[in-house]
Amino acid sequence: MVVVSRCLMAIIKNKRWAVLNCRLLSWLVELFLLSKSNTHPGNPAWTPEQFVVEPEEGKTRFHDLDLHPTLLRGIETLGFQYCSPIQAQILPHTLQGYDAIGKAQTGTGKTAAFLITLFNDMLNHPVKGERFLAEPRALVIAPTRELVMQIAADARDLGRHTGLSTVTLIGGADYQKQLQQMTSTVVDLVVATPGRLIDFLQRRDVFLDNVETLVLDEGDRMLDMGFIPQVKRIVRATPAKKDRQTLMFSATFTADVLNLAQQWTFEPVTVEIEPERVATASVDQQVWLCASHERMRILTNVLRSPETVSTIVFANRRDQVRNVHEKLRRAGISCGMLSGEITQAKRTKTLSDFKEGRIAVLVATDVAGRGIHVEGVSHVVNYNLPEDPEDYVHRIGRTGRAGADGISISFASEDDAFLLPDIETLLGEPLKCIRPPEGLLD
Repeated sequence: MVVVSRCLMAIIKNKRWAVLNCRLLSWLVELFLLSKSNTHPGNPAWTPEQFVVEPEEGKTRFHDLDLHPTLLRGIETLGFQYCSPIQAQILPHTLQGYDAIGKAQTGTGKTAAFLITLFNDMLNHPVKGERFLAEPRALVIAPTRELVMQIAADARDLGRHTGLSTVTLIGGADYQKQLQQMTSTVVDLVVATPGRLIDFLQRRDVFLDNVETLVLDEGDRMLDMGFIPQVKRIVRATPAKKDRQTLMFSATFTADVLNLAQQWTFEPVTVEIEPERVATASVDQQVWLCASHERMRILTNVLRSPETVSTIVFANRRDQVRNVHEKLRRAGISCGMLSGEITQAKRTKTLSDFKEGRIAVLVATDVAGRGIHVEGVSHVVNYNLPEDPEDYVHRIGRTGRAGADGISISFASEDDAFLLPDIETLLGEPLKCIRPPEGLLD
């Protein structure tokens, strides 16, 4: 074990080894992992038989999908037993190699669905012969940096026992550090934002001609953010659609999304998961009628109450986020800010501080908020009503997660109250509008 460890360290530290024959490197990694495993009789290796899940009518067990043992072990480690509805419907097809188009909201398990698909394929069909650096076998494209980081974190958790490697490529982060990750060892999965991936393609620092599985996540959001020309260029750099598996996910199936899916997928299976309710029943939705100049005073008093343990405040534009954040800080409220103008290092630290409870309030735009998956958020406050009703659903979905109760408070003022009817139409029910509770205007 010591010898193998020293060999690996020498390879990593010595840049002249960057073009080392990857077969030798893979052998060393395999030997290293084998040397660390506890396989002696007193501590036997893990087997699928140790993962006991009783059959339950109407539910699909991960046991029933004939997954690779190391992948199944990762699922057990995460505490998953039964597939979510989209996983149960889409995995039997994608695990057989079919292309798929999935319609599902955030939080339905779609990330695990496509990660299980691509991991299982790579594990069951290892590359024979030599592999080269900067040539991933699977690629996931997502519209925001936060979402990319969340997908990569899920991939590392799910694939912790597989030995497969994941690299993230996002804008606003150090290019050279990301390049070093790409060239230090062979890469199995790349999760990237379109802009940064284009940078790597232009500099010939990544090659996509060996991509076996391509995943396009949140296709509707990529359309809204104007990424489609970049995504088209990326797709052209991968093998032809008949020679790769393509999975595309979107919260909505607009005509534009379906047109793109037709261009990029080959005879796909289509799965639509309609939520029982557009908005989760665990969120208490409140709309407070107030003048625009009253919002900050009300917000400050709300955040000072003991009930607001962990709060995300959403505003529509970067300048509004900056203004709210500055006023809250001047009021003595510990808070952080997430928007497109913040550097990636700062965004990462702010999100970490919020997850760890070092700050209790996060002020964010919708784009930055799409990648926020934090348990224990007690309140979501819509400082402005969103112009897109879909964003309202995504905002309030940040609270009331994992079976917990949550509260969403939306300010409706003279400058945005006209947006309420479209939100109610999407929800399929009216929202009760009231004046703020007494004392919050003091």
